[in-house]
Amino acid sequence: MTSESPLDATRAEEAWWKHAVIYQVYPRSFQDSNGDGVGDLAGVIARLDYLVALGVDAVWLSPIFCSPMDDFGYDVSDHTAIDPLFGDMSDFRRLVAEAHSRGLRVILDYIPNHTSDRHSWFKESRAARASRKRDWYVWRDPAPGGGAPNNWVSEFGGSAWTWDEATSQYYYHGFLRSQPDLNWRNPEVVEAMLDVLRFWLDEGVDGFRVDAIHFLFEDESLTDDPPNPHWHEGMPPTERVLRDHSLDQPEVHDAVALMRRLCDSYEDERVLIGEAYLPIERLMAYYGGALDGFHLPFNFHLITTPWTPTSISILVEAYESKLPNGGWPNWVLGNHDRHRIASRVGRDQARAAAMLLLTLRGTPTLYQGDELGMTNGDIAPDQVRDPWELNMPGLGLGRDPVRTPMLWDESPNAGFSAASPWLPLNADWSARHAAGQADDPASILNLYRRLIALRRREPALSLGDYKALAATDQVLAYERRFGARRLGVALNLSGEPAAIAGMTGRVLLSTHATDVGAALTGRLDLAPNEGLLFEFDR
Repeated sequence: MTSESPLDATRAEEAWWKHAVIYQVYPRSFQDSNGDGVGDLAGVIARLDYLVALGVDAVWLSPIFCSPMDDFGYDVSDHTAIDPLFGDMSDFRRLVAEAHSRGLRVILDYIPNHTSDRHSWFKESRAARASRKRDWYVWRDPAPGGGAPNNWVSEFGGSAWTWDEATSQYYYHGFLRSQPDLNWRNPEVVEAMLDVLRFWLDEGVDGFRVDAIHFLFEDESLTDDPPNPHWHEGMPPTERVLRDHSLDQPEVHDAVALMRRLCDSYEDERVLIGEAYLPIERLMAYYGGALDGFHLPFNFHLITTPWTPTSISILVEAYESKLPNGGWPNWVLGNHDRHRIASRVGRDQARAAAMLLLTLRGTPTLYQGDELGMTNGDIAPDQVRDPWELNMPGLGLGRDPVRTPMLWDESPNAGFSAASPWLPLNADWSARHAAGQADDPASILNLYRRLIALRRREPALSLGDYKALAATDQVLAYERRFGARRLGVALNLSGEPAAIAGMTGRVLLSTHATDVGAALTGRLDLAPNEGLLFEFDR
């Protein structure tokens, strides 16, 4: 019988999600098992060993619930059933069992803000003003002069109010008109949505990514949102107003605390991750006043921060300084809604970005395909599927380019499906698929594998403190420390050679797969776009 290592003991004292690497699977585009061109749960099961080889700890699944798919699963028509497109409950239970048997946690999306208009709850609510579930949604009379109750806008364009002829009232929807908002001021709604969490927790899921949490409440008095003085042509119409009264209202934190309390009542700590695109100061409130909010309010700021050493250093310092006492950081470079990192910063810098994401203090989340260096796909006008782009064409808001199928091997359709995929493959798929990269020691896939493996071995990377070292025009450098163990990271975020002085130690890993083991004797030289991870001399 082997004794527990000091590293295992250290990690056992910390919640699993603090030292985990989370991997987002967009099921429609991950792996198709039945030849209909759309990914499914059986396909995810078939690729679990790939995730084990990558080294991640948890799999977050974008929505798999019954849905008309107007917004590809974020319009839920039955919260406790699997959409037949993806399989059924037996497939889901097998996925959880197979993932757990491999040491992988399973995280589900939870969509509390709205349902589909085909949900039985909304059908009953819409049936009559006297319906028992009328107040489960947000219904209002027209404005005194007629028309919508106020100027609130939908995320997907146009008014956030839709007229219902049969009952002569408007209903509110922060997204598509087929996604009516639930009324979280109704205790019955609160209990029904907590029951949804209970259902999946009882099925053994390890946590939830909570969708669009800052949309959950609106100002009850329906005050108009003020105009945005900085709006101009070319900006999304939704930004014509400052959404002071229709987003991020104080009541949301009480609702999050209820979700947290429920999750905390289960053994084997479950994690709550909140999606809210907010400034850092407002994001911190989602940890909760007594850390009774989200374990991890998603931090998306790396996605929008300029890709320069000084900008990133300022961001990290600001974020770290605002964290509440005991709050755990997290970092994201890509997801199913935002341009891929390799398209934002270029393929050469995508390698440095991988090192940044996996060596900053806090829990990192990877988006499927970023480990292959996938870029945005090319979507022809007749191939557009995303309602955001269809409703507001020409503004570059479409998310289809980041949802193209995973690239598995050299077989037809890149091994994703035996049929034509629901979205087209990236044009360079034959040079970027996982099978080919697995055999190339210098590939970005193998860089991700090495980084994650090193992160798993080194508590300085997974749990250690962060200290800024330098931010020049070219180089970002910082230290990670755990006890006496000191590791350094130096990233050349330029396309020219760079150097930084005062570094002594030994190279552990390079994004260029060179110089591993090389001694640093006071000067650290970096090739263009190179990142180095090194240990300091004691």
